[in-house]
Amino acid sequence: MKPANEFPSADGLWTGLRLATDAGAEAAIVVEQGAIRWVGARSALPAGFASLAPHDGGGALVTPGLVDCHTHLIYGGQRANEFAMRLAGATYEEVAKAGGGIVSSVRATREADEDTLFAQAASRLEQLLADGVCAIEIKSGYGLSLEHERKQLRVARRLGEAYGVTVRTTFLGAHALPPEYAGQVNGSGDYIDLVCNQMLPALAAEGLVDAVDVFCERIAFSLEETEQVFKAAQALGLPVKLHAEQLSDMGGAALAARYGALSCDHIEHLSAEGIEAMRQSGTVAVLLPGAYYTLRDTHLPPIAALRAAGVPMAVSTDHNPGTSPALSLLLMVNMACTLFRLTVPEALDGVTVHAARALGLQDTHGAIAPGMPANFVLWNVREAAELAYWFGQQPVRAVVRQGRIAIGAKE
Repeated sequence: MKPANEFPSADGLWTGLRLATDAGAEAAIVVEQGAIRWVGARSALPAGFASLAPHDGGGALVTPGLVDCHTHLIYGGQRANEFAMRLAGATYEEVAKAGGGIVSSVRATREADEDTLFAQAASRLEQLLADGVCAIEIKSGYGLSLEHERKQLRVARRLGEAYGVTVRTTFLGAHALPPEYAGQVNGSGDYIDLVCNQMLPALAAEGLVDAVDVFCERIAFSLEETEQVFKAAQALGLPVKLHAEQLSDMGGAALAARYGALSCDHIEHLSAEGIEAMRQSGTVAVLLPGAYYTLRDTHLPPIAALRAAGVPMAVSTDHNPGTSPALSLLLMVNMACTLFRLTVPEALDGVTVHAARALGLQDTHGAIAPGMPANFVLWNVREAAELAYWFGQQPVRAVVRQGRIAIGAKE
């Protein structure tokens, strides 16, 4: 792996491009000091930019860098056995009650040291980056103790530095009840007190937390416990997100919207009240077709109602070892179209502009616009629909990430 600071600069004049929004005319992008200075039709390029160092796009389609806005990338072990159990008829809840599920990943993550977790997560990250990802959210939630949550979040920060990719860290201490609290009279309440009063303040003080998430569900944490975590995050000035309405309608989305949540994710069982609350708060709906597919779910998210309400819809891999071992965001674009019936423009917006908004990164990612850092991808396709049409193909020609040519540089 080449160190990120050794990637060549993308500064200069990029020509021979076709914008996904207008693939008919040749476009140009000017990059100066790692940021977009100008973008538009090649014929309208200001004369002052004509002499800049040239970069020939070779007629490639260009889009903003992709954003994977919901992942659990750092964990020990894997859970292929649970995949086999579900194929044999076990439900998600039955797997969890049998000692599998999140808690099995907790055991493996606690046993692994930081360097091991880094090496394993780096291999996964490299596959996502090869798909054109320029920003990624990485959650904790497989440590469930201060020591091991810290370990996950430290690895996430290391990955961002090593690969020159924007990493947003999300503290998901309220992901599941740790095994040492199981069976206690007030185990869930005591653990949430630990999350709010010790773990979150300590990790935030160390600069390891960009946002806070909770798994609000029958097999996880209640509305009251979720709100307790949200209040703790609010007191620290941290934005919140929520695993909401995946298995049932808990009313979590409406609660999250009241706290101005960046996003509500999964939302297969989202109610009309939840949609309206999200519309009013500007909360992004994050669709996770990989989990829907892996769990062989049949309850679709309310796509038409979200569309009618104007709620922005993002798409993500939800990469995790149990329910979405997906390592291609482009495959999720295809699944969002085929399984959830998103249009191609909706799906591509879902992995760019709306995904960036779901991470609070709308000012720096998800678009190609003057003043924004240079994060864009050149694709070996003729039209944008091909990015949703093909699966199993990697059509990346070049990736400019954080103002450097991370993929496709001339040696």
